[in-house]
Amino acid sequence: MAATAPNEELRAPEVPERATPLETLRIWTLHLACFVLPVTTLAFLLTAPHRWWTALPWLGVIVGSVLLDKRSAPELRQPALRLARWPFDAVLYVLAANQLLCVGLAAWTVSQHGFWRVDTLVMLLIVGVNSGYSGIVVAHELAHRREKHLQWLGRLLLSSVLYEHFATEHVRGHHARVGTPEDPATARFGETYQRFFLRTVPAQFKSAWRLECHRMGDAAMPLWDRRQLHNRVLHGAVFAWSVAFAIAATLGAGAFAFHLLQASIAIRLLEAVNYFEHWGIVRRGKKPTPVDSWDTDSRFTLYTLVGLSRHADHHAFATRPYQQLRHWDDSPKLPFGYFGMVEMVILKNDDFRRVMTAELERRKLGPFADAA
Repeated sequence: MAATAPNEELRAPEVPERATPLETLRIWTLHLACFVLPVTTLAFLLTAPHRWWTALPWLGVIVGSVLLDKRSAPELRQPALRLARWPFDAVLYVLAANQLLCVGLAAWTVSQHGFWRVDTLVMLLIVGVNSGYSGIVVAHELAHRREKHLQWLGRLLLSSVLYEHFATEHVRGHHARVGTPEDPATARFGETYQRFFLRTVPAQFKSAWRLECHRMGDAAMPLWDRRQLHNRVLHGAVFAWSVAFAIAATLGAGAFAFHLLQASIAIRLLEAVNYFEHWGIVRRGKKPTPVDSWDTDSRFTLYTLVGLSRHADHHAFATRPYQQLRHWDDSPKLPFGYFGMVEMVILKNDDFRRVMTAELERRKLGPFADAA
């Protein structure tokens, strides 16, 4: 495919004007697939403790998600321009409630039954993945909404994984600088996941802090300045860690350690997604376009991760709700859906970089754009 010049307008996908009630119901029903992992996580916690031989099979929901995603059929349907919002927003509310319930219930379960158990290790993996799934993924969607109460709910979910500053950095930093050297969340061409992770985590926090200081009038504002009392990043960090230390004080060291570890798993998953969503992309225009983000056509990812897979349209139109994100033929395509990509990034990073390099070269993007 030939590269698109920076000033050349991409042809927007054609979408129907309005969805019928039956079509709305069909799309909404498909998105209910997003409850499989969260409900499994809650069921595991409600039935704890488990013997080790009954605990291990619960990991099948994670393994099964990866396998199904790798074999998923493509989903190329385009949503209607007008689609009822309330049933899709209800999905977000239920997922948010499930996330907060699971994090609290997990800490209580560890305090009651102990930390050093196979049952706890399985619970850590399931809860950690779910925190990245119905915690951070849902928070990402809510952080982009215009309604203040939805933004606050997104910040609360991010606090459950000690990463509240992501709401500031992602919306006001990443979306403005994506595909440029100034964006800490854009993985460079050839960069390994481990090197990206060690670079991006502190850099994103620093960027969020600077953005808040700039909002308050001085990007170089010292920590002891009284205006820092209005710093939202500071508010988020204080709140999230206050909850963590409250868990330690009331439920013990094991519950505290579990809370930190589940958060670390969720953050690892988030940054693996950040890594492959923009790996090697170099933006050539002043504004992001659908060729500045990697996409996947995986039907499984689209409906289990509330539309996250249509990342190209999301970056071009950041406030568009998940159920109305569109498929773009022009965007570079990932070899798998998001579940398969996370496995590839973490366990087979050499293969990941080889496959992605070939796709960038074929599309004449990133370091190969000059040859177009």
